[in-house]
Amino acid sequence: MQFAKGDKAVVPSHGVGTVTEIRSMKVEDQTYEMYVIKILENALTVTVPVENAGANGIREVIPLEAVEKVYEVLRDRKTPADKQTWNRRYREYMNKIKTGDPLEVSAVLRDLARLKSEKTLSFGERKMYDQAHSLIVQEVAVARDVDEQVIRDELEEIFKK
Repeated sequence: MQFAKGDKAVVPSHGVGTVTEIRSMKVEDQTYEMYVIKILENALTVTVPVENAGANGIREVIPLEAVEKVYEVLRDRKTPADKQTWNRRYREYMNKIKTGDPLEVSAVLRDLARLKSEKTLSFGERKMYDQAHSLIVQEVAVARDVDEQVIRDELEEIFKK
């Protein structure tokens, strides 16, 4: 997968960013082409070798057609609640978030939203919930070309039910 300057790219665990430049960087005695990606939410700059971008999980924003699948996962109430211990659940959810797969991240968000409706989330769970929420809001907003608040409102409506 190749990106050009100005393209949007998803960086796992960080969210959607813009490829601000593609530059050559010398490391030891080798020169590498690098994507410089500025994350939209926090202006963090991520530099990734072009040849390893896919292996590092850098990918295009989901297509508009895939957004409905994300919403299906979020609306799914048939999935049984996760009754694992908090530390196992935390580890499993973090691994899902790290994949950068929007369906996995959506499942984490859905499960934590369900848990949140039953009890107060621990600090770690709350942080994970906020991260998953932010990642989904960013990507779906970019995919649909709408303001992030529109997506936040839609998610709030989904989780009310």
